[in-house]
Amino acid sequence: MLFSKEYVGYLAREVTKKLIAGKFIETSAVPAVSERVNAALVDELSLEDRINDEVRVILEAYADEMNKTGANYQEMFRKVKTELVRKYKAVL
Repeated sequence: MLFSKEYVGYLAREVTKKLIAGKFIETSAVPAVSERVNAALVDELSLEDRINDEVRVILEAYADEMNKTGANYQEMFRKVKTELVRKYKAVL
């Protein structure tokens, strides 16, 4: 994740404040809403990390074949990541 957890927590609190100030939501449990916004942001922002981990696992399974054929790891990483992004319909 590109952002620190503290910064994501700050963003979640600010988003919650703006939603309430803009009258998009009404709540008496601001900390609970802020916590749920924080969880959603962390989940969304860590999606790329999870995809990268899955790409590494896939490429590790094909490491011998890649070595035999002389495939470029970075190029294969990009291709597999593109396929996984398409599979999960992720926006990175």
